[in-house]
Amino acid sequence: MSIAQEVRCRADLDTPALCVDLEAMEANIAAVVRACAAHGVAWRPHAKCHKSVAIAHKLLAAGAIGMTCAKLGEAEVMAAGGVTDLLIANLVVGPRKLRRLAQLRRVADPIVCVDHPRQVEALSGTMCQQPEPLRVLVEVDIGLQRVGVLPGAPAVELARRVHGSPGLQLAGIMGYEGHLLQIQDPDEKQSRVAAALDLLVTTAEQLRAEHLPCPIVSCGGTGSFRYAVAHPGITEVQAGGAIFMDEFYRTRCQVTDLQYALTVLTTVVSRPAADRAIIDAGRKTLNMELVMPRVRDRQGIEIVSLSAEHGTLRLAPEAQDLQIGDRLELIPGYGDLTTVLHDRFYALRGDTIEAVWPLDARGRLQ
Repeated sequence: MSIAQEVRCRADLDTPALCVDLEAMEANIAAVVRACAAHGVAWRPHAKCHKSVAIAHKLLAAGAIGMTCAKLGEAEVMAAGGVTDLLIANLVVGPRKLRRLAQLRRVADPIVCVDHPRQVEALSGTMCQQPEPLRVLVEVDIGLQRVGVLPGAPAVELARRVHGSPGLQLAGIMGYEGHLLQIQDPDEKQSRVAAALDLLVTTAEQLRAEHLPCPIVSCGGTGSFRYAVAHPGITEVQAGGAIFMDEFYRTRCQVTDLQYALTVLTTVVSRPAADRAIIDAGRKTLNMELVMPRVRDRQGIEIVSLSAEHGTLRLAPEAQDLQIGDRLELIPGYGDLTTVLHDRFYALRGDTIEAVWPLDARGRLQ
């Protein structure tokens, strides 16, 4: 008997269980699609938050133009599942990966990023032997100081090298304003995100002035989506975590207009003290690195620590009637680092399980 046949409603679920509220997720998807449409910007959401072919197809059906992938292995899984327009927002380096990339190009239309001439040379050496060219974006450092070539003349020079390399097709540029997501003052955040994205858009204009193609100007994580999608000159955004929402986006990034769709169902397994309860969800179920998870729809309950397989709750007097066997819903602190701890999503409409979605690309880190 399949998992889908064994569990038909929320009460059937064993815990811990990773759950998706379909109505909330669909509302979030619709909100992103509306915002993109209002500004004439395409949506290529990151698959790293869900790693699910089924969810990818749901996003494509709603209006996404393709998927953004964190790794080559993730893109391979998406392509095998019929998703072919794929941005690999990473640097693909090494002979083994280049051979895999060439194979991927035969079944899909990926885009890869470069920030150094040596990457361009290696990609061209592999792709010049292939029947179809490979789309390439120049990644520009707009302040994050992680990867990327400097904006302006250095980016233009690298783009010129891509454009002149056999087997490669210059498709544009990308940048990420991730260093600005947690600015708390909305006016300051808007101003600094705009300044960073101006660097990207100005670089795109410089490419075009040099008669270099730049159809794609890509940026935009969930924590800055509302600013990025409205910025003149941006052609597509990558915000993926918006479909789920979590405490990091709500409390640290001030994203207040999306619904919590991702939760973890857990069970109280011990009541060692009046003001303390223990649940069956720990660090192997939930991530606490950025923000601690939160108990949903229950007052007076705080998650104070997570060990490998246990979570410790502090109970205020109004919550001390909590019993062993009671079940709680937890909102993840950061969804991207929580989903990858699980094998599957349970997709619920109300209390009915409508689908069970495997995380097909879980563990595809290469």
